[in-house]
Amino acid sequence: MIFFNKRKVKFIYSAFVLLIFFSNGIVASSLWKLLESPLKRLDYSEVSYSDGIVVLSNGRHLPPGNSKIIEWGDPDRFLSGIDLYKANKSKRLIFTGGLNPLNPVLPLEGDIYINEAITMGIPKKDLFTTNAVTNTLQEAKAVKKILNNETSSSKKEVILVTSAFHMKRAKKVFEKEGIVVQPFPVDFKSNKKLSSTLRNPLNWLPSSSSLNSNSLAIREFIGRIIYRAW
Repeated sequence: MIFFNKRKVKFIYSAFVLLIFFSNGIVASSLWKLLESPLKRLDYSEVSYSDGIVVLSNGRHLPPGNSKIIEWGDPDRFLSGIDLYKANKSKRLIFTGGLNPLNPVLPLEGDIYINEAITMGIPKKDLFTTNAVTNTLQEAKAVKKILNNETSSSKKEVILVTSAFHMKRAKKVFEKEGIVVQPFPVDFKSNKKLSSTLRNPLNWLPSSSSLNSNSLAIREFIGRIIYRAW
């Protein structure tokens, strides 16, 4: 019984230490820096013309109330896709039809994006969306199908727009489908210099936001292991 109690106390102590560790903002910043390295935010002039600009789904949600307005998770992917098109980097702007299986009431994300793009002056004939997709592999296969229908060239090349932490895995998946990828990472979670994070005393204190941030980073590491994208 005494041995059991000691083990129980040791387990609780270990769990507490892990909780404090992963609630630390410095740990979160370091993990994001590792995930996003060596990527950097690019200027549009650094990108070459391509068969298509592919914007991966990022998640949106319905807010409380009777309004049918659908709110953004983060607009960086969508807005960067629009800007790349306006910078004449491709005549095809392709959105993926992200489907949230836990919230089937929402329309496909690609349909939402197309409607938004039209209001911003993008010609409908240059806008494309995939069928319903729920993960990166499905997105890559669906985009390949659109490219096969829209271009006769054997070498399919796209400008891939997604969050920086997700880029390495997404690029690997698209390349396995035979698509040449120009990465255009956005939505960076890490600061330009880690030193600026270290100087903020609040980052040294445990917080629920840092715990959530670390949780998201670890999930991406697991995704890379599953997809073998290192």
